[in-house]
Amino acid sequence: MFSCVIVCGIARPQTARDATPSLQGVRAPAAATAGDTLDEVLVTGERPGPGMWRVSRDGHDLWILATLEPLPKKMVWRSEAVEARIAASQVVIAPPTVTTDIGFFRGLTLLPALLRARRSPDGQTLEQALPHPLYMRWLALRVKYLGNGGSDEQMRPMLAALDLYLHALDASGLTADDNVWEIVEKTARKHSVPIEPVTLKLSIDDPKAAVRQFGDIPRDAEVACLDKTMQRLETDLQPMRQRANLWSLGDVEGLKAQRYPDERVVCLDAFFSVPQLRDRLEQAKTKIDSAWLAAATQALVTNVSSFAVLPITELLMPGGWLDRLRARGYAVQDP
Repeated sequence: MFSCVIVCGIARPQTARDATPSLQGVRAPAAATAGDTLDEVLVTGERPGPGMWRVSRDGHDLWILATLEPLPKKMVWRSEAVEARIAASQVVIAPPTVTTDIGFFRGLTLLPALLRARRSPDGQTLEQALPHPLYMRWLALRVKYLGNGGSDEQMRPMLAALDLYLHALDASGLTADDNVWEIVEKTARKHSVPIEPVTLKLSIDDPKAAVRQFGDIPRDAEVACLDKTMQRLETDLQPMRQRANLWSLGDVEGLKAQRYPDERVVCLDAFFSVPQLRDRLEQAKTKIDSAWLAAATQALVTNVSSFAVLPITELLMPGGWLDRLRARGYAVQDP
């Protein structure tokens, strides 16, 4: 979520391409076979999703629904159990989010710098900027998931990683757009249940300077982001599809047994090498963790029943929010 401060404004997949290199001699991987990473048949239609974690003490409950990214594009999520829990709750705690103080009209003044920041500041193409073996891997994946039209060769490596990742998800029947919270929010409003936001406002003293400094991200850090993203696409698409199916079918035991690799840590480290943002990253993480735990404990003290939505990676990680609630003396029951 932190990367959206600037990256979301400049890293959308493009339709108009320029500086496209020759693809002669580069072949896309063959169509899926029995052992191909795209074999998993994604579930479609209406699905219930997983059950809920229950956090309890003194007769008060907090029910937590775990979300997952990516999910099947053609899945329709609807859970009667979730709606019943929301309707019976006195508050719904929103997923933690980070916002900035850059308003819409102020943001418009950053567009020239954003457009420049999207491209390599030294004018190098990806072929010039990347080690040859890494470039050839990127080119093969680009052909496979974007076709011969390809991606902008002058895109900086970190943004090329995001562009490739989003197109690979789309080609694999997956989507990073999570509408689970949107449905939960509509359900809460339908039943007149108050929504408790957990929001941290990230102040940027000089947004224009931050964008300019985005051009100074070390090339090695950006290349590491692209490399890690490609590793995930080369090895984790089949597990992604499997995890998406497990979530759709409500198989919590299957989800708990999965690994959750995340290339975004490397990419965020690169992004937050920008001085305007680096110093605030750890503070922001600590503050948002504290804010969510404060909202959860207050809900458990005040209400007989509360409801929350969190990413499953946050729930299952050692030392995550469930472990912290256990450490505070709350009983935690898996779905």
